[in-house]
Amino acid sequence: MRIAFYFAILVSLLLLSCNREPSLQKYFVENSEKKEFVSLDISPSILNIDKTKLTAQQKTAIKSFEKMNILAYKFDKNNPAQYNTESQKVTQLLKGEDYQELMKIGSGKDGASISYVGSADNINEFVLFAKRKENGFAVVRILGDNMDPNNIMNMISLLKSANIDMDALKPLQGLIK
Repeated sequence: MRIAFYFAILVSLLLLSCNREPSLQKYFVENSEKKEFVSLDISPSILNIDKTKLTAQQKTAIKSFEKMNILAYKFDKNNPAQYNTESQKVTQLLKGEDYQELMKIGSGKDGASISYVGSADNINEFVLFAKRKENGFAVVRILGDNMDPNNIMNMISLLKSANIDMDALKPLQGLIK
């Protein structure tokens, strides 16, 4: 009888401690299977980079990068209100206290922003949110460990010379006009 009582208390505490607030992670999970969205999880192996030719900084950048999650919404001219609703949801999530905006480009219906989670010298997640009303929007979460802005800049330089596996990106082709 005592074991059942303690078990009930433990389960109650676990249920109460669950975070019910909206988050970008929950948004990804809730929408990844919906037909209006395209969802991809990408590992560093997509880059197909010869690691023997990397500089020490580039090796550090690759090592800090764990995976990338992409969630894209394709604009439907028959339902523009849904685009506005979904875009606004992401915008509100990125205004949360966990996210610090690094940069913003454009405004209104077209634009992009880069935000991060963590401290300036120990970033756990970069988030790129880009939208263009004619196409839709995409949210890219770059997850890693001990990332910093220099790592991201090094990753961008690596992308230019990478032999990216384009087959892994085929689901996104429908978004580009």
